[in-house]
Amino acid sequence: MAAVGGVEYSKIAEIKGPLVIVDDVENAAFDELVEVETTDNERRLGKVLEIGNGKAIVQVFEGTTGLSISDTSTRFVGKVMEMPVSKEVLGRVFDGLGRPKDGLPDPIADKFLDINGAPMNPEQREYPKDFIQTGVSVIDGMITLVRGQKLPIFSGSGMSHNILAAQIARQATVIGTQEEFAVVFAAIGVQYSEAEYFRRTLEESGALKRSVLFLNLADDPAIERIITPRVALTVAEYMAFDLGMHVLVILTDMTNYAEALREISAAREEVPGRKGYPGYLYTDLSTIYERAGKLVGKAGSVTQVPILSMPSDDITHPIPDLTGYITEGQIVLGRELFRRDIYPPVNILMSLSRLMKDGIGEGRTREDHGEISNQNYDAYSRAQEVRALAGIVGKAGLTDIDLRYMDTGDIFEKEFLTQALDENRNLEESLSLLWKTVSSLPRNELTKVKDRYVDKFYQGDN
Repeated sequence: MAAVGGVEYSKIAEIKGPLVIVDDVENAAFDELVEVETTDNERRLGKVLEIGNGKAIVQVFEGTTGLSISDTSTRFVGKVMEMPVSKEVLGRVFDGLGRPKDGLPDPIADKFLDINGAPMNPEQREYPKDFIQTGVSVIDGMITLVRGQKLPIFSGSGMSHNILAAQIARQATVIGTQEEFAVVFAAIGVQYSEAEYFRRTLEESGALKRSVLFLNLADDPAIERIITPRVALTVAEYMAFDLGMHVLVILTDMTNYAEALREISAAREEVPGRKGYPGYLYTDLSTIYERAGKLVGKAGSVTQVPILSMPSDDITHPIPDLTGYITEGQIVLGRELFRRDIYPPVNILMSLSRLMKDGIGEGRTREDHGEISNQNYDAYSRAQEVRALAGIVGKAGLTDIDLRYMDTGDIFEKEFLTQALDENRNLEESLSLLWKTVSSLPRNELTKVKDRYVDKFYQGDN
């Protein structure tokens, strides 16, 4: 991605945070790629954020540490930042700007693509409806992921979101086809141990050969985080729409991305929005999330699982709040379940998949799937209410049916929700466990399921 040629300007007016302000600039373009060079020939990449009145504001990806006004020059390249793409990127590890990090040479490029992508024509979008089997019961049974969907994981600090994302990446298949997904993993400002866990997990399972990793670590420049998800999605789009592959994109952690955006906004002295984030946070996040989907006439698809760590476990924080508006549901991890060593600690009552109804049912999964899922939501919700009541009046004050619901809640958590880190359950196993959970209730309590399904699958006493 290094640039050659271009127009050089050496009149630096100001260096401010991650920004360099260049004077006497003519004919620069928004988003144009810029090379920033010091007198000792160190080169850093940047892009034009703003132009006007002969000035250009340049965002430097590797940060401005060590730059001085007198010893710095800039070269405006005349094109936007591009990512070289080909099938050779599979099995490779890159840094946050798309440069090789595995000691191997640059992959031979078939083409160079603008990292900002081309917006999908809404008329050409195909509605997502192909069920993805992740092997994780709670997702397959109750928060179904479909091909082309964007389904974020809302988590908290220290919880097992990366373990869950790695398990989905290893196990995801489309029922009936046994097609494996290509995985694009973008680490945005994460600890080295998290990135290394992901790389090692994919390598040990043999999935690394169909994966591409982009690693921007916690000690890398914060401003580089703005680019990392975009280069990752550029590669994903190429593999999906040029090579016809089904691609699963995992972005962790989008909170670090938003923090970098806030840093740039503060340096530009923009009027802050909620909690200091820029007012355009919603628009900016949508330019990333909306790069998921399927196109009519194209064999491939891009499915996104972004991960957000909610500050103070606050789901009303601007980042998860705005993400919820753009994406098609959310998987929320619960602190209380995590403390009890339940994995995956999914708070099912706060989670949903808005496309689930289109990816399940007869001809796709099984005819009773939607109804047995609803029955378990109902039973677990009632179990939570009874648990709260028991905390006030004690178990002695509960009715027999209340106690049955408490038992159902325990079975749901211990047998359906809980599974091993490497356990890959097929859909039949997951649905069987859903029926086993509600079969601890009297048959007349199953009001969300048609009688013919109860006759066929109910495992309790009549």
